[in-house]
Amino acid sequence: MTFLDTDIFAQIIAGDIPCNKVYETDTILAFHDIAPKAKTHIMIIPKENLVTAKEVTPDNTALFGELFLAAKEIAIQENLEGYKLHMNVDEEGGQVVPHVHLHLLSGDFKTGL
Repeated sequence: MTFLDTDIFAQIIAGDIPCNKVYETDTILAFHDIAPKAKTHIMIIPKENLVTAKEVTPDNTALFGELFLAAKEIAIQENLEGYKLHMNVDEEGGQVVPHVHLHLLSGDFKTGL
């Protein structure tokens, strides 16, 4: 797979593309994946446009931490006993959308992530 030509997540953040939102703060948005790889598959994204996790710096570590705190809050909200957190990094690492995102998956995992 290759990167999409456009950042579809930026369009979701802007409200140009609808999503099934489950969580939102000033800096984070989370919504159900449109092509789920598990019974529960939620995308957690920063509203700031960062392309890959390679862009983590001492100045934005709090934002990356917020992704994981959001995952914990969403898991509680969704009553998930156990779950998997997954982040693809760069095209060679399987990342398709050019925007940092954390996958939260639970139950009936499918292959292909």
